[in-house]
Amino acid sequence: MTARVEQFEFQAEARHLLDLMIHSVYSNKDSFLRELISNASDALDKLRLESLRNKDLDVDTSDLHIEIEPDAHSRTLTVRDNGIGMTRKEVVDLIGTLAKSGTAELRQKLREAKDAVASEELIGQFGIGFYSTFMVADKVELLTRKAGETEATRWVSSGDGTYTVETVDDAPQGTEITLHLKPEDKEDELGDYTSEWKIRELVKKYSDFIAWPIRMEVERRTPAAEDGGDEHITVETQTLNSMKALWAKGRDEVSDDEYKEFYKHIAHAWDDPLEVISMTAEGAFEYRALLFIPSQAPFDMFMRGAKTGVQLYVKRVFVMADCDQLMPTYLRFIKGVVDAEDMSLNVSREILQQDRQLTAIRRRLTKKVLSTIRTMQAERPHDYATLWTQFGAVLKEGLITDLDNQDTLLRISSFASTHSDTELTTLAGYVERMKEGQQHIFYATGQSRDQLLRSPHLEAFKAKGFEVLLLTDPVDEVWVGSVSEFDGKPLQSVAKGEVDLDSEDDKAAHDAARQEQEKEFAGLLDWLKETLADHVKEVRLSTRLTESPACLITDNLGITPALARMYRASGQTVAVGKRILELNPGHQLITNLKLAHQRSEDDAARQRLAEAAELLYGTALLAEGDVPDDPVKFAELLADRLSHTLV
Repeated sequence: MTARVEQFEFQAEARHLLDLMIHSVYSNKDSFLRELISNASDALDKLRLESLRNKDLDVDTSDLHIEIEPDAHSRTLTVRDNGIGMTRKEVVDLIGTLAKSGTAELRQKLREAKDAVASEELIGQFGIGFYSTFMVADKVELLTRKAGETEATRWVSSGDGTYTVETVDDAPQGTEITLHLKPEDKEDELGDYTSEWKIRELVKKYSDFIAWPIRMEVERRTPAAEDGGDEHITVETQTLNSMKALWAKGRDEVSDDEYKEFYKHIAHAWDDPLEVISMTAEGAFEYRALLFIPSQAPFDMFMRGAKTGVQLYVKRVFVMADCDQLMPTYLRFIKGVVDAEDMSLNVSREILQQDRQLTAIRRRLTKKVLSTIRTMQAERPHDYATLWTQFGAVLKEGLITDLDNQDTLLRISSFASTHSDTELTTLAGYVERMKEGQQHIFYATGQSRDQLLRSPHLEAFKAKGFEVLLLTDPVDEVWVGSVSEFDGKPLQSVAKGEVDLDSEDDKAAHDAARQEQEKEFAGLLDWLKETLADHVKEVRLSTRLTESPACLITDNLGITPALARMYRASGQTVAVGKRILELNPGHQLITNLKLAHQRSEDDAARQRLAEAAELLYGTALLAEGDVPDDPVKFAELLADRLSHTLV
């Protein structure tokens, strides 16, 4: 058969990344070997799992292992495995091309990366550890054959922006990666990557816990005998790693560095974990769990189809990489391993969905993670602040989906508020600061803190010193509809229903004054309700406005326009009812509108007044970050009105 060789160009993002690698931006070059071994371990896991699922797959799984072969003479380092392997298409898709879902994000991150540490984090975030080989190699060759296939594929690149892919006939099952190492730096105290002791050191440091044997042939020299015999050289194959599962050990048996390296292996990450959670359960359901809270969010955390991070083992045998039944979706950032004692190895996702044991394990893991976060919140506020910054928006999804743990989630949640420009507050902290006689926890939802602080809805609250939570994550629009109260204090939107901020001492006087104002403005209110009937259900005087002329209010049980837009974006059809237009009777515009209404006697005057009503409604929409129902008409009315005021 004629070999088919093709040359390809890397994506622009991949070329940028290669350039960073080749010019040694990264501080820890040793980690390239960890990445290769981790990938090889994954390939062995996948082959073993596929052999269980597909009984027709003709593969030998009796001696799955990883080999490391250094060659000081040719300055090469080879890492091979007899795992699942790759097809030609998979080689191009997985190595030559970055995941399409992350290219835009990667491009942005690459632009923002100003130093070695920031750049280094990108490798783990985007799952592109293979590229780290170019930190130490001038050329990289990959030879791979997919299990069950006859043809193999060779991939070669010097990191110059191109790579070649060749179809070959003769290759063992699995993947072999050969690094043509850069010239040795004699002043490098870290040692050379072809030396036995250096490889031993790196495997022990980064990959000792790998479940598969990592082997290397080593030479052993027997000194010459005193009678003049020749020096004797033997070659023996040694296993470099202990293969001891960290989750089967006690916390006092494992060092912090070992936990960090294990986390980086299973998460394919470069950050250190924020917290390590070790669990052992005995009784009806026996299992061990080793979980990690990352210190940095993955780039795809909010993407559709983002993977959960918990791996399922049964009696130390790998079963599933991303077991979504072990952790609720709102804890999808948690990484780790669960090793169950009593479960079928040949288990599918469909079976897991019905498995009572998995449901019980999931419940316990969830409670353990949440209690750990609560302890962190109380005892390590700096780490908690990091966690909330990275994962707070995801955790709040649980307020909607996990009613059993809703109270715990409310207590570990933090929110911006008008109390402080820089510090977040808990709901418990808010309740402690509530004014005497205050019955509600007030909140506002919107796109940004600055927008909310300028919102007309907050005017009376700020004027009278009532603290308001400022909720700006998209999920906030949803969960506030699922949470009715906290510690007996109802949650109340500043943009919904009616508000009464008067103290008992002021209530009687203010009620009397409002009754007089309602009589005074009754004609205008009725006319506006009729004129704006297509837009609003009611027009009334406001108790929440102090500076703005008008604002729009949603009924307590109504759907906000922002929430409706979110539903529509997800393909759901949601009808938004008409809202309430509230007027500020103390504003000059409203006073002038009342006088103009009283004086309007002819059709021209009434037409001008109707246009003013449309402009008033449109400005109320703009003030809350929305747009008028008919932007073109609004712009024409505004331009016409401005043209008359300038003459």
